[in-house]
Amino acid sequence: MDGYGIPLGMVGLIAGFLVAFWLKGRILSQKVRAAEKEAVAIIEESKHKAETLLKEAEVGMKETLFRMKSDFDNEAKETRAELKKRETRLVQKEETLDRKLEQVEQRDQEITRRERLVQKREQKIEARELEYDTLIEEQKHQLEKICGLTSEQAKDLLIRAMENEARFEAAKLVKKIENETKELADKKSKKILATAIQRYAGDFVAERTVSVVPLPNDEMKGRIIGREGRNIRALEAATGIDLIIDDTPEAVILSGFNPVRREVARLSLLRLISDGRIHPARIEDVVKKVGLEVDQTIKEAGEQAAFDLGVHGLHAELVRYIGRLKYRTSYSQNVLQHSLEVGFLAGIMASELGLNMKLARRMGLLHDIGKAIDHEVEGPHAVIGSKLAKKYGENSKVVHAIASHHEDVPPNSVYAFLVQAADGLSGARPGARKELLENYVKRLEDLEKIANEFKGVANTYAIQAGRELRVIVESDKVTDDEAFLLSKDIARKIEESLNFPGQIKVTVIRETRAVELANSN
Repeated sequence: MDGYGIPLGMVGLIAGFLVAFWLKGRILSQKVRAAEKEAVAIIEESKHKAETLLKEAEVGMKETLFRMKSDFDNEAKETRAELKKRETRLVQKEETLDRKLEQVEQRDQEITRRERLVQKREQKIEARELEYDTLIEEQKHQLEKICGLTSEQAKDLLIRAMENEARFEAAKLVKKIENETKELADKKSKKILATAIQRYAGDFVAERTVSVVPLPNDEMKGRIIGREGRNIRALEAATGIDLIIDDTPEAVILSGFNPVRREVARLSLLRLISDGRIHPARIEDVVKKVGLEVDQTIKEAGEQAAFDLGVHGLHAELVRYIGRLKYRTSYSQNVLQHSLEVGFLAGIMASELGLNMKLARRMGLLHDIGKAIDHEVEGPHAVIGSKLAKKYGENSKVVHAIASHHEDVPPNSVYAFLVQAADGLSGARPGARKELLENYVKRLEDLEKIANEFKGVANTYAIQAGRELRVIVESDKVTDDEAFLLSKDIARKIEESLNFPGQIKVTVIRETRAVELANSN
């Protein structure tokens, strides 16, 4: 320790610290001076560079200004030249316009002069027209005095003569066009129809509109009626069919609008007669079992019809409706058999025309599907059938063909016309349908009556079971051309007045007979 009581080590430490602090200050001051020198040098260098950049910028600006001035001078020179050219063109146009204006003024003067001439001519023409009108009126009066007709009567006479002449000319033209068309179309259509008929042979009609159940003896009628009529009431209630038990020997007649129910009643009655046990409980049991059997038969009939025609993908309900047609008749023609015929015929004609045969067969098979339920729904069977087909997923072509086969809807495709033709062909072929004698005779009388209403008709004859109507006309009242038009008028009147299957041919016959007697000497 020193004289003050401080350790020597501490004194040395403090002395070292002071020396270090002094050295650090010297170093910092040196660095500060060096930094100041460097800053001065940087500033000097920056000033030098700035002066250099300013000089370069001044030089560049002068060059740019010189170049811009040169460009401006060139552009100004070009603009002056262009303006001079435009000025020259404007002067030329102005001169041209002046010349045209002079021409227009000259034309205007010429037009004015011509207008004056035209006005004078119009005045002269008007004066002449008045003179001509006066002369014409005088001539009319003279003609009326000479011929004894007024001008209106003469006009009517002339108009009638022109109408008759135009009618005859039109008849000749229509006849010529039809003859030319027939020459082209008859061969092809007859060939197609003949091919379809040759390739399909249908059955003859042998069905009735009511069902008759034979009985082993007349005593069975009493058993069917039962005590106090219980059996017959039970049978009618279970089947929905009326039983007619009259004086007809050994027979019971079943009458009902629904053909399927009538078939169920017929089979049930046959089974009850065969079994011999006839009472209400037994009747209900048998009718129920027969109903199931008939439903199965209907399904199988529909499937078989679709299989025979090669029609696939039909909805199950449509198949059932097709099968129900087995028990439906139209003009005593079985509708299922008719639908098969139409399908075959439409398919044959479609194949001859190079169309889709399967689609045509499908349309033909389904065309009368509405008859399966037309007694349950109001409306034409064609419209009912189209709605039914649409409901069960048939395409729009099939739906339209069904709806239009009786023209409830106008046909718009060749398939619709094929179905129409096949339907008419199936219904019109010999033996296809039966008619009651009264209806048959009335239709013949109506045909002859319609034809007799026309002027110039002498006699009419309905032949070939009403398929053809021959009309004999008076040759002195009906010309050849009028006979041609008369056949069309009669055919149109028949279409509007009568309902008939197939088609009716109208033949108008006009002949001139010259008769002279040779006397003996």
